[in-house]
Amino acid sequence: MFEGKVVIVTGGTRGIGLEIARKFAKEKAQVIIFGSKEESVTKAIELLKKEDIVVEGYYPNLNNEAEVTDVINKIYATYKHIDVLVNNAGISASKKITETTYEEFTHIMDVNVNAMFNMIKAVTPYMQKQKDGVILNTSSMVSIYGQPSGVGYPTSKSAVNGLTKSLARELAPFNIRVNAVAPGIINTDMVKNLPKDVIEPLIKTIPLGRIGEPADVANAFIFLASPMASYITGVVLSVDGAARS
Repeated sequence: MFEGKVVIVTGGTRGIGLEIARKFAKEKAQVIIFGSKEESVTKAIELLKKEDIVVEGYYPNLNNEAEVTDVINKIYATYKHIDVLVNNAGISASKKITETTYEEFTHIMDVNVNAMFNMIKAVTPYMQKQKDGVILNTSSMVSIYGQPSGVGYPTSKSAVNGLTKSLARELAPFNIRVNAVAPGIINTDMVKNLPKDVIEPLIKTIPLGRIGEPADVANAFIFLASPMASYITGVVLSVDGAARS
């Protein structure tokens, strides 16, 4: 479905991001993953190689506009087009507000929002030139419902929703679609390490009766990037099993 398309996935070295990269690659896209460190990028590339999946990788500082722009320029110079950007890189938070420093709050906003801005700003001129493109952002169910602590995380993801909806309007005249996916509780490494007495009550809050898998979320990204979603833009798609807590 994506043969010949160039797809960039930030936070693509593990968890949901790695599964997104895997699924796009299986659909014959040229996938380029971004990670925070050279080691994690190399590890992800080697892991996928064992599955006969070939991807490229970079590790720019996403909060450094010059670094991001330089890498995006290199990718465009190589392939002459950039078709899909998946902004998946992000960090979470769990501290109470009285225990959270200004620096910690700002760091979450930098990684989850400002880095996303840098990526979008870098690819947009190329997508405008092509008059075609898809930008997909990872949000979270807590952007809609909040969470008991770690206020920086839902705040940042609410900003992602606003960015998504606004850019969908701004970039629509260039045939660039902008959407977000808001995962619920997903079976990533962090969740796998939680004790049963924490996990089981969480499952009871999910009407579908199970925790989501990375593939469930990746499938939503594939759909929104595909021609099947050609008339969908400005949407924050919940993938949470109807969880509402």
